[in-house]
Order: sequence, then structure tokens, then C-alpha cells
Amino acid sequence: MTALFDWLFGLGLGCNALLFVPQVLAVWRKKSDEGISLITFGGFSVLQAIGIVHGVNHGDWSLILGMTASLLTCGSVAALTVFYRVKRLNGARSPESRI
Repeated sequence: MTALFDWLFGLGLGCNALLFVPQVLAVWRKKSDEGISLITFGGFSVLQAIGIVHGVNHGDWSLILGMTASLLTCGSVAALTVFYRVKRLNGARSPESRI
């Protein structure tokens, strides 16, 4: 029974990672950070990193792999948000944008 729940847990974490993919694609296609909460996605990324460390400490490969996949997808949203936010803010401050 434990093996079944371990498998389901790993599957659930994989599905969790896939849930971030549409947001990654939306930010990438729009080339904009509008409507994205950096606090939310940054917080998720920090929690996933903590989950990876916890998995390493307990030798739990389902947790390690699932949280790593989630960190990659969620972290991509956070990284793209930072990239486009910095780009937008730097563009708003540049003298060329005032012409």
C-alpha cells in the first residue's frame, strides 16, 4: 500500500509541475510581466527548493524529482517575470522612451 501512495505522490508532483507550463508559455508569448505576481511565484519557488532539500535529507526520490520539476517550471515563470519587469522598468526610465 505504501508503494501505491509513493507512486501517486510522485505522479501528483509531476502534475503539479505541468500546471505551471501554461503560465510559462503565456508570459513567454506575451513578452510581458503584466498580471504575474512575483511574490506568488517567487514564494512557490522558495518552497519547492525547501522541498528538494527535505527530500534529499530523507532520501525521498519522488519528492526530489517532483519538486525539481516544479521548481524548473515555476522558477521559469518567476525568472521570466523578473526579466520582463526589469526590461519594462528600464525602458520606462530611459530618455529614449520619453521622446
